[in-house]
Amino acid sequence: MTSLATTSTTDIQPIRPSALSGRIAMALLLAALADWLFYGQRIGLSLAIFAGAIACASLLANRATLDFRRAAIGGVAVALGLVPALEELNALSFLILVAALIIALLLATSPETTGLADRARALRNFVLIGPFRFFPDALQVFNMSAFTRGIALWLLPAVLGTVFVALFAAANPVIEEWVSLLNPKVIFEYVSVWRVLFWTVMLTLVWPFIHVRWRRKKSPTALPVEALESEPLAPFVSAEFLGPSTILRSLILFNLLFAAQSILDGIYLWGHVALPAKVTYASYAHRGAYPLIATALLAAAFVLVAMRPGGPAEKSTVIRPLVYLWVGQNVLLVASSILRLDLYVDIYMLTYWRIAAFIWMGLVALGLILIVARIVLSRSNRWLVGANLIALTIVLYGCSLMNFDAFIADYNLTHSSEMSGKGVTIDADYLITLGPQALPALDRVIAHRQGDECLARRRDRLVEAQRLAMTWRAWGFRSWRLQHRLDAQAKNPPDSQPAG
Repeated sequence: MTSLATTSTTDIQPIRPSALSGRIAMALLLAALADWLFYGQRIGLSLAIFAGAIACASLLANRATLDFRRAAIGGVAVALGLVPALEELNALSFLILVAALIIALLLATSPETTGLADRARALRNFVLIGPFRFFPDALQVFNMSAFTRGIALWLLPAVLGTVFVALFAAANPVIEEWVSLLNPKVIFEYVSVWRVLFWTVMLTLVWPFIHVRWRRKKSPTALPVEALESEPLAPFVSAEFLGPSTILRSLILFNLLFAAQSILDGIYLWGHVALPAKVTYASYAHRGAYPLIATALLAAAFVLVAMRPGGPAEKSTVIRPLVYLWVGQNVLLVASSILRLDLYVDIYMLTYWRIAAFIWMGLVALGLILIVARIVLSRSNRWLVGANLIALTIVLYGCSLMNFDAFIADYNLTHSSEMSGKGVTIDADYLITLGPQALPALDRVIAHRQGDECLARRRDRLVEAQRLAMTWRAWGFRSWRLQHRLDAQAKNPPDSQPAG
């Protein structure tokens, strides 16, 4: 009995483990070349050399499927893309080179993709999906026996758990001391966490060029039903790699790791217990804020992938409570990051970047809460993206109405040692960089520092800049309010008696 197969869009057939091993070796060689060319080095000609190596490796790995006429055209595209990078490496020449490599690969290896819409769709899938295929593809090397299946089940928890431990060690000196007890220094003399992450990124970036998998359309053909059913395509991610068993193991391990970090924060950060010797609250706060936010973002990405709508993990009565517990710990982690940053600002004052960090951390915490809402309400990822975009829009609109220059200046002056008796000395140079909106705070500094003629002259230049801002072309309501305040101050000058 035969049936007419409908037109569908599928990936090309998965390659055999033997061929896959060679391509993995080729990707490792490219990652080693990237390490030698880029890691700890300034980038210039090295990028053009690496791009040429990628093109040659891609040509070698995909020679069986090449259309040589189109490959020649692709070679011309790569050559043209190299010219701006050789002239001078900047953001534009970098983007041109990357685009040339991807377009050349599409021309050489996908002759069936002819229409503009098909090419745009193929390039979109290459950029958005390609970098995430290395580890799932690499797992195909293993024969999924009971032993290798066990390795696959623990591979993701072990890798992500190691990343989380590394981030916690970077954020928490106590955890760093615990890790040092395992004596990893002998290994870390040659392999650092950042170098491992660099290799990981390089492998994910070069893999789509080595193992090409464009989505292709199959035309309707009359095939036996048995033939259609006997050769199913391999799933994009194997069930063992990201199935319920792997997710359950991951969540148990991650909850334990995060609980250790949360307990330590509860002791040292919230409980104000004395820190270990040679560790100050300032260093403890500064080290922890940004690595912990990176940890929360990585955790959120894992939850979104693992708890995909309609997936088996989302329906599990065991996994869902563990997800809620882990997201709750991540929210607590973000709260700890905010407290760490607040402690750091108390000592080293406020800047634009630190305000941005506060806002970013709040958005991350809200995003985590919305992830839980998506799971509880059985909403789609589109709903989650929309909710986050609405929150981001509201925050950005509110920020557009905030006078951050004046806020930073007033905060730093109020919390300086000159005004409050604690903290650091007010940085007048930084106040000047904030522009005319810092003039009220700057006037308070000048009143406190009688006789500082240099600061007074710099203040006069800011007043001139403010005067120029009051022309009708440059007029703004915020500048008008400041000018009104300055005019009132000029008519009724404050008491200029020396302080103290």
